[in-house]
Amino acid sequence: MIRRAFTMRLKPGAMAEYRKHHDQIWPELVAEVRRSGIATITTFEADPVLFLFSEITDLEAWNRLWTSDVHRRWGEVMEPLMHFKDGIVDFGELREIFRLDTGLGKGSAKKTAKKKTAKKAAKKGPARKAAKKVPAKKPAKKPAKKAAGRK
Repeated sequence: MIRRAFTMRLKPGAMAEYRKHHDQIWPELVAEVRRSGIATITTFEADPVLFLFSEITDLEAWNRLWTSDVHRRWGEVMEPLMHFKDGIVDFGELREIFRLDTGLGKGSAKKTAKKKTAKKAAKKGPARKAAKKVPAKKPAKKPAKKAAGRK
């Protein structure tokens, strides 16, 4: 996945309306976001600044979304709330300069330990000493029971 981030600016007093629309996002817009190749979108705010973080499948994903009919209609709803330029939200793209992934949140510590153990075992290969084979013991025969009434 490719990560992209943007900053955008709301017009004064637009935060409540902006949030309301996003709380009721159109299903057809969600479908178009997916079709465009955008896996995730997260927006943070420090009114009036918005920070949008996304994960996309390819570098053209956002262009496909922005030029779609459903996004054009969404833009008509957002334009009174945000600063626009040439029919698209006026944004500033941010460049990623640092990322740290500690592995937390990808599973429990138990799963991680199992993966490490499996990797170590794969590196070592088969054990050098074969286990000594011991033949299985045959079960002991039980003495036959005497039939009742016989001597």
